[in-house]
Amino acid sequence: MQLVLLRVLVAFTFLFLLPDWYIYKYYIKNTNNRIFSFLLWTPGILMLAGMFVFALFKDSLYGYFGVYLIVAMCICVPKLFFMLFSLFVKGIGRLLTRRSLPYAALSSVLALFVLGYIIFGATAGKEKFTVKEVTFCHPDLPEAFDGYRILQLSDIHSGSWRGDTVALNKAMDICLSQKADIALFTGDMVNSSSVELSGLVDVFSRLKATDGVYSVLGNHDYGLYSSWNTETDRLADVDSLISMQNAMGWHMLNNSHVVIRRGNDSIAVIGVENSGKPPFPDYARLDDAISGTEGMFQVLMSHDPTHWRREVLPQGDVELMLAGHTHDMQISFFGLSASSLVYPEHNGLYLEGSRGLYVNIGMGFVLFPMRIGAWPEITVITLKKG
Repeated sequence: MQLVLLRVLVAFTFLFLLPDWYIYKYYIKNTNNRIFSFLLWTPGILMLAGMFVFALFKDSLYGYFGVYLIVAMCICVPKLFFMLFSLFVKGIGRLLTRRSLPYAALSSVLALFVLGYIIFGATAGKEKFTVKEVTFCHPDLPEAFDGYRILQLSDIHSGSWRGDTVALNKAMDICLSQKADIALFTGDMVNSSSVELSGLVDVFSRLKATDGVYSVLGNHDYGLYSSWNTETDRLADVDSLISMQNAMGWHMLNNSHVVIRRGNDSIAVIGVENSGKPPFPDYARLDDAISGTEGMFQVLMSHDPTHWRREVLPQGDVELMLAGHTHDMQISFFGLSASSLVYPEHNGLYLEGSRGLYVNIGMGFVLFPMRIGAWPEITVITLKKG
């Protein structure tokens, strides 16, 4: 853990100070302007000092870390883009035109755009609810379910919204307008404890669908990121979270299933508890959850997408699995996200033969209060026979 922390601090040191050194060397040093020098170096040094403070007092200051990250990004990321684009334009000018291009002006425009994009992500971006329409075709889908509409939500992270019922009611309005046959929530209702949900029960109670609303637990829902006096207290908090979701009219499917019927046809909606690779918990009992649904068309809710290749594909016959968890790391540029380096399946629909996995990148946010490119997602999956 200490080695990881040291690597993070070294990386942030380069991130904060390298662009400042570049700008100082090529734009300020020869001017001998002390005011410009002070304005250039001070923000990065203060942010770096703040990183050390958070490293030393991470438990007591955790609640403020998200705001710190936003401020740090606004200060260092535009300067980083300025430096990289400036070097790129300089190189292009020397190789192709043999004359100097206005690289300072061009790089400044890009830096201002990046700053504005970060600010947008921290304000409107995290509430830019986006509906993604997906079609999943399978030859074994019963005829009566051809055209069946599944609304999927994931990773609400109630505590991060800090009681913002206006934004969440807007999301529920969008969900209700989809007129789905069933609504499925694939985990991470809270960040660390059930108390985060207590003031939002009325909001989420609004979510309705013809065949009901079903949910499972994600890794954050087990209270593993809070300090508890006893293990009994932690388990009681999990029970409290389940009770509140039941009170909302959401039916928890933790290692269990429900059969949805249309005339003589039926499909099974299955839910398992979180199944993650370390350090994430693995409480899933897939065999227990599936038992009694053999031979039926199966839709599985499992929070962590890594469960698909670890167990679902090798051991079961599940036609479609729905997951969340990745958030696409809440930042995506032109469809590219660092989450792809961690999760082979991190955003959207994946197929293995006729079997599918859909990864919803979440409606909420955690750690840093922003989304850039990876907009909060509401998914509508239409099942088609074929």
